[in-house]
Amino acid sequence: MTEEDFSELRESMIAEITAKTIFACGQLGKAALGPRVMQAMAKVPRHEFVLLELRPYAYADTPLPIGFEKTISQPFIVAVMTDLLDVRATDTVLEIGTGFGYQAAVLAELAKRVYSVEIIEELAAQARRRLARQGTTNVDIRLGNGCAGWPEHAPFDRIMVTAAPELIPPSLIYQLKPGGKMVIPAGMPDAQQLILVEKDSGGTLSTKEVLPVRFSLLEDTGPG
Repeated sequence: MTEEDFSELRESMIAEITAKTIFACGQLGKAALGPRVMQAMAKVPRHEFVLLELRPYAYADTPLPIGFEKTISQPFIVAVMTDLLDVRATDTVLEIGTGFGYQAAVLAELAKRVYSVEIIEELAAQARRRLARQGTTNVDIRLGNGCAGWPEHAPFDRIMVTAAPELIPPSLIYQLKPGGKMVIPAGMPDAQQLILVEKDSGGTLSTKEVLPVRFSLLEDTGPG
C-alpha cells in the first residue's frame, strides 16, 4: 500500500469518528470533538504504530493486537479519550500504557511534553523506535509499573491511562495537579467504564462515567 492509500484510509477514519461522535452525543454531551483533537487524529499515521501484517487494517475503527495480549485502541476511543482530556499546548501529560506509542503520538501533537510509562520492555522499545521514525521529540518513555506513575516529573496537568484497573490508583490521583484532568477506564473486566476525573483548585475530586469500554487490564507489579 502507498502513502496515498493510507492517507485516503485516514480520511475515512476521520469521517467514521465524526459520525460515531454524533451517534454518541447523548453520552458525550457534544456532537463533535474538538478541532485540535481531530487535526491530530488526521495527522498521526496510525499504520506506523501497528504490526506490519495489520497495516491494511490500521484505519479500521477497531482495536488491533500488538502482542503480549495488548492492543492498540480503536480510533474512536482514542479520539474520545483525547478530547475528554482537553490538552492545552502548555500541558505536561502523563500516559500510562505506551503500547506501540500511537496514543502518545496523538498527545504529542497537543501537549508540551508527554511522559509515558510502559510495563513491557519490548513494547517500550517498539514505541521508542516508532516515535523516533515520526520525528516525535517531546515524548519520554519509562519502563515501569504504571500504577506508580512517574513521581520524578509530577505533578501533571493531564493524565491518560490506556489500561484498566479495578480502582483508580491513588498514586495517579496524587500526581494530578490541582485544576488537572485524568481520563481512565476502570472497573471489573466485564463492567468497565471510561471515567473523567477532575481535581479542582482546592484538590477536591469529581468523577464522571462517560462510556462503557473494554480495555486490557492495568498490571500492577507492586511498589516501584
